[in-house]
Amino acid sequence: MSPHITCLYCQQANPAPETECRQCGMPLPAEAALAGERRLRRFTWFCVGLTVFCTVMFFWLPRDIV
Repeated sequence: MSPHITCLYCQQANPAPETECRQCGMPLPAEAALAGERRLRRFTWFCVGLTVFCTVMFFWLPRDIV
């Protein structure tokens, strides 16, 4: 099964070698195959950064001593 590229305008699935959408004729994104990988990498780094931030704030912020 060949990979499909989804059109950003009409959401039609098009075969990978196509450069234009079959339904609306708009150009398909050139880096569609890398978009999912890049999104996952960005999400992973966001989670790592959030974890580091929360850890630093846990030790940095003052505690209530009663």
